[in-house]
Amino acid sequence: MKAIVIDQWTKPEDLKVGEVPEPAVTAGTLGIDVKATGCNFFDILLVQGQYQMKPPFPFVPGGEIAGTVREVGPDVEGFEIGDRIMGTIPTGGYAERAVVPALAAYKLPEKMSFEQAAGFPITYPTSYSGLVYRAGLQAGETLLVHASAGGVGMAAVQIGKSIGARVIGTAGSDDKLELVKREGADFTINYTTEDFVQKVREMTDGKGADVIYDPVGGEILNRSLKCIAWNGRLLVIGFASGTIPEIRANRILLKNISVIGLHWGAYAINEPQRIPETFDALFKLYEAGKINPVVFKSYPMEKLPEALAALGSRKTYGKLVVVM
Repeated sequence: MKAIVIDQWTKPEDLKVGEVPEPAVTAGTLGIDVKATGCNFFDILLVQGQYQMKPPFPFVPGGEIAGTVREVGPDVEGFEIGDRIMGTIPTGGYAERAVVPALAAYKLPEKMSFEQAAGFPITYPTSYSGLVYRAGLQAGETLLVHASAGGVGMAAVQIGKSIGARVIGTAGSDDKLELVKREGADFTINYTTEDFVQKVREMTDGKGADVIYDPVGGEILNRSLKCIAWNGRLLVIGFASGTIPEIRANRILLKNISVIGLHWGAYAINEPQRIPETFDALFKLYEAGKINPVVFKSYPMEKLPEALAALGSRKTYGKLVVVM
C-alpha cells in the first residue's frame, strides 16, 4: 500500500510516498481504510528525530485519522465493517490503510465529514480536558486563548464559549482574528501590532484573565503572568515557540495563581475513564452546534511536505488534513 515512509531522520520537505506492507489486524484492533489524516506540529518534529517518541525505522508518521472500518479484529465489539470512525495511533496515519486500537476509535457524528474528523481526536480533547478538568473554567470568567486561530486554539475558543466564558483570542494577523471572532471570541488582539498584556488589562477593567490557555510557551507564557487575574489559572498546553520557559516562583505567589499542565495523551495510562467521558461530552457539543472543526485546507498525500511547511510557517488557521 502507499504511505509516507521514514527510514532515516529527514526534513519535512523531503518526505515522499513509498510502498509498505499492510499492517496486520490483531485482537482488539480495527483495520481502517484511511480517508483523511490530521496534520500536527509534532509530525514535523517526529520525522526529524526531535520528538520525545522515536519509533524504530522504517515507520509511517501520522497520529490522527478518520476513515471506514474494513476489518474487525478478534475480541472487538461495537464496530462493524463500513462504520465511519476517527481515532488516534502512535504512528501509521499517513497511509492508505491503518490499524487502530478499538479503545482509541470513535464513530463519527452523522454530519461530521472525514476531513473534520481527522482534525478532531487530539485537538478537541486536548482543549476540553485542559479547560474543564484542569483549569475548571466557569461561566462568566474571562478566558485568554493564545494562538487562537490554530487547531487547539480555535477548539479552545469554541469550548470556552460553550461553557459561557468571555473569550479573548490572540493571533498574528487581522485575517486570522476575523476567523476567531466568527468562531465566538468576544475580543481579539493582534499580538504583532498590539501589547496583549495592556489590551487584556483594558478589556477586563484591570482585573486580568481568569484562565490563560497557552500552547506557545516562551516569552508569551512569562508575559501572560502580567495580565492574569487574582486566583487565575495559567494552562500550559505546549511550546510551539520552540522555547520552554522558566517561571519565577514568586510570581505564582503574588497573585495566588495556579500554573497547570495538560498532557492529554497520558490520560490513556493514568485516567483512562476520562477518555470516553471526554468524547461523549464533545460529541454532544458538536450535535448541539456549539463546536465545529474548522479545516483550513486538504492536501493529497504526495503534498504532505507542502502541508507541513504551511503548518510550520503559522500562516494557516484551524486544521490542515491530508486526504488519501
